[in-house]
Formats: sequence, C-alpha cells, structure tokens
Amino acid sequence: MKVKVSRKAHFNAAHRLYRKDWSFEKNDSIFGKCNNPNFHGHNYELIVSVTGEIDPETGFVIDVKILKDLIKAEVEDSFDHKNLNVEVPEFKELNPTAENIAVVIWQKLRPHIDAANALEVVLYETPRNFVTFSG
Repeated sequence: MKVKVSRKAHFNAAHRLYRKDWSFEKNDSIFGKCNNPNFHGHNYELIVSVTGEIDPETGFVIDVKILKDLIKAEVEDSFDHKNLNVEVPEFKELNPTAENIAVVIWQKLRPHIDAANALEVVLYETPRNFVTFSG
C-alpha cells in the first residue's frame, strides 16, 4: 500500500530567460518580457511529494519534519531572495525556466530521499502556470 506525502513551500526569486549565444532580438522573440536584462521576479510555490510504503513501526512514509527541513536546507536557503542567474550555481549555464528549476530542485532533493520512494516536484511560477517533474 503506497501513500503520497506532500509538503508545500514558498520562495521568491528573480531570473532572466535568455541564451548567451543568441542575439538580444532572438531572445526577445522567444522569451519576450522574461528576457528583461534587468531581470524579473516570481513568488514561487513549491509542492514536494514523496510516495512509498508506510513504515509499520513509525506509521510514516517520511517524517514531514524531515521533509520540511530538507526543503528549507536544499531549496529555500539556496533560492529564496536570490537572482537565480547570478547567485545560484546550478543556473550559471542553465536557463532558469520553470521546467529547469523544477528539475534542479528534484536533483537537489533526490539524494536525501529513500531510493525506494518516488519523488515529485510541482513548481508554481504563477497561480496559473506550473510544472511537474518526477524524475
């Protein structure tokens, strides 16, 4: 019997969507306002879910306090109130699209989650725009 346990989190971050190897005009035609050279920001909402068997001793799939602390250490402390392009090493050469941010978050969390459990990351860039990555 598998159960999904989820934790919500929040962080604010700035970014610019562009490719260094493209002209400003090409970046502008693909990324529009998101190509602003002065960056722009979002209030990101994050849902991290772990799915697995219930431990018969604890009754947990994962201790939610452990999940909370892991999200804080690996995501919130790294991304909150940061310029993703400038201050977050994972995005020095990777365009910080919502898709790429979700994958990076998953990659940061995966080593800390029991391999027998599935991990899913849902990242809301706006209330209506979100991405999901499950590995």
